[in-house]
Amino acid sequence: MAKQKPVAAYDAAQIQVLEGLEPVRKRPGMYIGSTGYDGVHHLIKEIADNSIDEAIAGHASKIVVTVLADGGLTVTDDGRGIPVDKHPKTGLSTLETVLTVLHAGGKFGGGGYKVSSGLHGVGSSVVNALSTLLIAEVVQKGELYRIEFEQGAAKAPLKKVGKTDRPTGTTITFYPDPTIFKETVEFDYKWIVDYLRHQAYLTKGIFVTVKDDRTNEEQSFYFEGGIQSYVTHLNIGKEVVSDNAFYVERQVEDSMVEVAIQYNETFTEIVKPFANNVLTPDGGTHLIGFRSALTRVINDYARKSGILKEKEENLTGDDIREGLTAIILVKLPDPQFEGQTKNKLGNPEVRRYVEQVMNEYFSYYLEENPAVAKKIVGKALLAARARKAARAARDNVIRKGALDGLSLPGKLSDCSSKSPEDSELYIVEGDSAGGSAKVGRDSKTQAILPLRGKVLNVERARLDRMLNNNEIVSLIKAMGVNIGDSFDVDGLRYHRIIIMTDADVDGSHIATLLMTFFFRYMREVVDGGYIYLAKPPLFELVKSGKQENTFIYNEEELDIVLGERIAERKKEGLKVDKDDDRYKQAGFTEQKRYKGLGEMDAEQLWETTMNPENRVLVQVKVEDAEKADAIFTKLMGEEVELRKNFIQSRAKFVKLEDLDI
Repeated sequence: MAKQKPVAAYDAAQIQVLEGLEPVRKRPGMYIGSTGYDGVHHLIKEIADNSIDEAIAGHASKIVVTVLADGGLTVTDDGRGIPVDKHPKTGLSTLETVLTVLHAGGKFGGGGYKVSSGLHGVGSSVVNALSTLLIAEVVQKGELYRIEFEQGAAKAPLKKVGKTDRPTGTTITFYPDPTIFKETVEFDYKWIVDYLRHQAYLTKGIFVTVKDDRTNEEQSFYFEGGIQSYVTHLNIGKEVVSDNAFYVERQVEDSMVEVAIQYNETFTEIVKPFANNVLTPDGGTHLIGFRSALTRVINDYARKSGILKEKEENLTGDDIREGLTAIILVKLPDPQFEGQTKNKLGNPEVRRYVEQVMNEYFSYYLEENPAVAKKIVGKALLAARARKAARAARDNVIRKGALDGLSLPGKLSDCSSKSPEDSELYIVEGDSAGGSAKVGRDSKTQAILPLRGKVLNVERARLDRMLNNNEIVSLIKAMGVNIGDSFDVDGLRYHRIIIMTDADVDGSHIATLLMTFFFRYMREVVDGGYIYLAKPPLFELVKSGKQENTFIYNEEELDIVLGERIAERKKEGLKVDKDDDRYKQAGFTEQKRYKGLGEMDAEQLWETTMNPENRVLVQVKVEDAEKADAIFTKLMGEEVELRKNFIQSRAKFVKLEDLDI
């Protein structure tokens, strides 16, 4: 009989009680989402948002964020300054209480803030807990107070330092703890600039400066127009319906509603909903109210003006939102966000507030600007006709079996695996490379879809045209997700969609056309991390005899490999002839440069570009949809001069996979 292990005691001693900021250091992911790059930058957001809240409340007009050369970061504002008097509950100074006690702050209805982006009151204390050093300086009535913390614990009580020229304000300096953030503690200046630029757009009249002491870079932002300026910014490079964007700001009960709208001649919609300056990517009640009011107002105007005839059906929301760029910003005293991530607003009353403002003021705008109104309605009517044509085209290809998922495209060499998690689809440029890929692949998990010629530029085409393009239809059909209002990412047949094109200008163009298609019409496939770029080698270094050849993927790697091999040969005492080419000096007999995938045979293509053990794949990620939209507009849109300038300014040093999206 097996000997039983003694049962461990389970009593009060086994129940842990974490005090103060211990829970934050024990489980940082619960408070900031991750301990990687995103987590480090979330710390900035927590501190900077407190300064933004002071500005929203009308108490601050300037914010300065400085990346310090020694790895720290400082946020300074000219707001009221965190109170320094003794807190009645903790017995500590209010400043120390705010920085050391979870759920302590001025955002719980005590009168500190009527409107704020903070909800849970853990921001400053969490930053303190996850920093090796945090220094807080507060100016009250011209007196400077200072306190320092190590890993969330005060080194000494709050101290009055002396007088200063500043009447009020708060300065927080912190250093992320490398024992928590093991991946990186380095701040990304570009991320900070982008974040605070957005905040400056959302808080009109605030002056924001970002400095980087490491590089002496500095940028400042001030937008008197607020979200109206933001909408104009989003439409740079696009042909707009009207130069003047619609803008309204109105108070409804205890909340504020701001909306800015400007239409452009593209086929895509950009609507950004914010609540108390927090982007809510999953929308919520403010977005629902906006959309319903927009559809109602435009249909009403179209009927009254006679543009939409009596027997014609109403325009749909999708028709009306084609080419729409809009910002919705609501400010309310008690926002109900769904979860700590604040992705969705839940306050039911906000829908009514936004509908009320839109119904009244956007109706006025259309009536007072009939030329613009007719362009907007006309654009929506064209979208409606295109929608009907797309539906007819889609029904037509379905009748032919093109999108029903039952008959796969004839040129697809499918894999035998039926598990999407294990399956890969290689989209290959050209029949020649497609043939080599079919022979060299692992047929169990790798499917091959060769493309003939260049894919349709969907940036300049609606869905009805796309469904008449054989290459696009083959791709939709192979992937199994359908398109348009029938799109369903759950039907995806492969969890790695790999774009494999030549490492030249034409190959990059084809890859960009494909990424534009995925971004515009299959965004969930991109967001799910299913799209990859294959990197074929540029060079092959050949050795004589049975020794394995070396494949090189870029010129920088070539220089490194040749340099290392030459140094090794010299160290080993081997003769290195200075008159020889570098590859010969390095002990190779030949250096091949590949111009295209078609130059490789099946075995080479497998070993260099398709073998999971050797290949180099770059996952396509869209971390900032706004930037991605701007880049695709520049690269694939109608504005030739804009595209020319963009390419010329980056041609020397930008590779396709390095595009900042």
